Amino acid sequence: MTTTTLIPAPAAPPKTTQTALIGGPNDDIILSTTAPLPPTPLEPDQVAVDVKAIGLNPVDTKMLGAFHTPGAVLGCEFAGVVTAAGPVARETWGFKEGDRLSGAIMGMNPLRPRVGAFAQHTVAPAHVVLKIRDDWSFAEGAGMGNAWYTVAWALFHTMALPAGPRLEPLNTEVPPPAEIAALVRGGPPKPEATTVLVSGGSSSTGTSAIQLLKLAGYRVIATASARNFELAKSYGADEVFDHSSPTVAADIRAATRNGLKYALDCITTPETTRLCYAALGRSGGRYVSLDPFSEAVAASRGVVKPDWVLGPEMVGEDIAWPAPHGRKGNPEARVFCEAWARTLQRLVDGNKVRVHPQLVRETGLEGALGGLDDIRTKKVSGKKLIYLL
Repeated sequence: MTTTTLIPAPAAPPKTTQTALIGGPNDDIILSTTAPLPPTPLEPDQVAVDVKAIGLNPVDTKMLGAFHTPGAVLGCEFAGVVTAAGPVARETWGFKEGDRLSGAIMGMNPLRPRVGAFAQHTVAPAHVVLKIRDDWSFAEGAGMGNAWYTVAWALFHTMALPAGPRLEPLNTEVPPPAEIAALVRGGPPKPEATTVLVSGGSSSTGTSAIQLLKLAGYRVIATASARNFELAKSYGADEVFDHSSPTVAADIRAATRNGLKYALDCITTPETTRLCYAALGRSGGRYVSLDPFSEAVAASRGVVKPDWVLGPEMVGEDIAWPAPHGRKGNPEARVFCEAWARTLQRLVDGNKVRVHPQLVRETGLEGALGGLDDIRTKKVSGKKLIYLL
């Protein structure tokens, strides 16, 4: 009797490339089907993710010129499924294979060019990802990205507003710096007696800010276009003013009895900085923006103390973007972010926050290229662009 020996087929070589949106050679963004996978092995606090949805932001359209790194993966916001977890991510943060999560990372990162959100696979530190609720889609998960981290850092650190007992453990673990609170006449505010202006209240950062301020107990006024008044109010704004009105600053001063002390600028143009400065009350106060602001406008009122925040700083790593964005890793920001991640997870799990209205498209990474153009040309208003992979 003859016997047949079966020879197993050779194992397929491990996959080393993926499809991703990357920096092109001509200061552009291109779709690559041969982009390298994120580095392995995982760092102890990292999770590896099979990406299912991505969220687009205005910052993604600005990764050109000195911000551009050819070959680096673009994108900050994603949602997907955990495929591996490092020991710290697993034991300290409780992540495991199969978890559905969202994340906020730094794309177009010259120090980590193989890591970005706009790819089939990515990695992220455990302190910038959240487990997605069972009743949320991946699209909704992708909406819990940069805005929720940047705005918290701006309000409860840089603006030095107390977070309040509904925002635990942040409120107890990382109180605002006393030296920053002292910049505003009268010292630390009492939330129930304090009004905060959110300039750009119908943006995704604006609706995040409105919700967090209301949870912390503040009265919130916002600016928006007239067509988006109801949107801002639906997220909790107590009063909304038309940013295009020639009397908007005077109207806000009248509504606040010339006593407004806090303004968050989610848009940050010379016009919005000027509006916020004009709306702040007679004794001045605190202005915080989400991008570098006009120094010329800031010089117009010495009683207003300005600052601005950079969302990726919260990861706690060096940032090699050009000045004024480049900076060394900030341990204080990372400590804040770790407490905030636990706080935000509680808010998500408890159904205390909701994502910005979304425009969901099922055209994947290739479609997202067109979405970047839609953001540049301002074809999308009051909604966040989400692409399913």
